Amino acid sequence: MRATPGCSDCRDGKGLEFPISMAFQPIVNLDTRQIFAHEALVRGSNGESAGHVLAQINAENRYAFDQSCRIKALEWAAKLQVPGMVSINFMPNAVYRAETCIRATLEAAQRFNFPLERIIFEVTEQEQVLDIDHLSGILKAYRKQGFMTAIDDFGSGYAGLNLLADFQPDLIKLDMELIRGIDQDSVRQILVEATLQMCRKLKIQVIAEGIETSAELQTLSAMGVELFQGYLFAKPGFETLPTLHFP
Repeated sequence: MRATPGCSDCRDGKGLEFPISMAFQPIVNLDTRQIFAHEALVRGSNGESAGHVLAQINAENRYAFDQSCRIKALEWAAKLQVPGMVSINFMPNAVYRAETCIRATLEAAQRFNFPLERIIFEVTEQEQVLDIDHLSGILKAYRKQGFMTAIDDFGSGYAGLNLLADFQPDLIKLDMELIRGIDQDSVRQILVEATLQMCRKLKIQVIAEGIETSAELQTLSAMGVELFQGYLFAKPGFETLPTLHFP
């Protein structure tokens, strides 16, 4: 039986056995009406969905996949001259030691001439992380390198408040299930308002993702949210920057 890959795979630059590419979706600041960042979203080399790609990931190729995503995101961000920040998703269970696993990212940023201070590392709460201390250590190591950090799907997963107690990221993304239909749901409004109040005190910026209607946007903007992502503004563009629409 083949051994589980580890640090040597990252260090030796072991490639992924199938090609991937990237799509980009903007995150906008509604107050300034400017692009804050673009999230890099994995796709197949012919535009296949993220689900199609992720279905091919297993314990043996997870590490190579995570590294390939980071490098491909920076390659396309540089090629497209992405304005503002670029947000790159990472898999905490694919990181043994942050200081070692980050080397390929640092080398790629240098090779593609992409500034480190414009990189956000984003982790989804929906990936089960059995060791919160390990995840907190990764995020702290990335911040030490000068990267911004973000937690996606906040409120839907395994870390939640336990993670915030040990580490406060620069950004959190509200889970889109909290967003959907919030203009007509008083319970969702209360939950989001409480989260926003907590984040203000912790000096964490909030992104509302999955925005699809003007009513959702208006409700969240009235609550004080400034950063938004969703189809209302732009769908992800495969290997291109999509046309941005401000409603």
